[in-house]
Amino acid sequence: MKTTRFLKLIAVASLAIAMGSCVHPEKKTNTSTSGSSTLFCDNSFENIMEQEIDVFEYIYPEAHVLARYGTEAEALDSLMSLNTRTIVIPRDLTQAEVKRLKDKRRTPRSSRIAVDAVALVVNPANPADAMSLREVGEILSGEIKTWQDLHPDYPDKPIAIVFDDAGSSMVKYMRDSLINGKELGPNVYAQGSIAGVLDAVKKDRSAIGVIGVSWLTTDLRKIESVDSIAAEVTDETAAVKMDDINARVEGSGVKVLALMRNDDRRAYRPYQQNIYDGSYPLTRSIYMITLAHSGSPAGGFYSFVTSYSGQKIIMKTGVLPARMQINVVELID
Repeated sequence: MKTTRFLKLIAVASLAIAMGSCVHPEKKTNTSTSGSSTLFCDNSFENIMEQEIDVFEYIYPEAHVLARYGTEAEALDSLMSLNTRTIVIPRDLTQAEVKRLKDKRRTPRSSRIAVDAVALVVNPANPADAMSLREVGEILSGEIKTWQDLHPDYPDKPIAIVFDDAGSSMVKYMRDSLINGKELGPNVYAQGSIAGVLDAVKKDRSAIGVIGVSWLTTDLRKIESVDSIAAEVTDETAAVKMDDINARVEGSGVKVLALMRNDDRRAYRPYQQNIYDGSYPLTRSIYMITLAHSGSPAGGFYSFVTSYSGQKIIMKTGVLPARMQINVVELID
């Protein structure tokens, strides 16, 4: 009798274990539209990448992109040490960097995703409207010290050049492009953030802020819901109006200076049409670089940003998409 009861207990226990194994939830596998991935992006492109992530995660709710933001050097270090699979920086990898990754059995994919314009902004009360590249370079080097050095009608006030961070890619770009890598003058300051640059210009009539043009357009999330943005960028018949973007640049609360090349008397503002036709003189390419294969979550986000929808998001922010045909229409009254 005791033996029979013991055998029955064993049978019941075995049935319970079998049933438990049957109801165990199936483990989800990562795909190009599900799972988590990491990204390290240059600070100057943060607001655009956040909007790319918002729409990507809305369209693919099982996909998640964990983004970090910092300097170009930090992003590269993260990729080279294999701490992240994807980075966004204002240049492509060098041949030496590609070789280092291949020595680690990693093959990078790289795509130019945008052409960014470097905008110089001043307080709305500042009388200046335009500058030549030579003048900007001489301000950066400290050769031009006051506003009156630029024009006799300007106030005799010292000029302060304001960047986001001393180690930012924007500082490197301006130094290399305009003063051949020389030391910056004592009138150059770092505010610690791009928001700090804009605040400094709004408070100081003598300051010039240096930022990417996308920071001058209103954050799309403040004027449009993510579902409406997703619907628009996936609709191939919906056009993005450049005039609307230009109006958002002009309504940013700061004055955007027009810039001219040294051999040109015409000055241009960092509007998309001027980036597109090369009229605006301070532009730089933005690259997305990944080590992920196409079927992974990181590979899926890379494919999204470089796709029609991802490029259309970039266009809506005021930056020029690199992989999308632009139609500029001139309206004559």
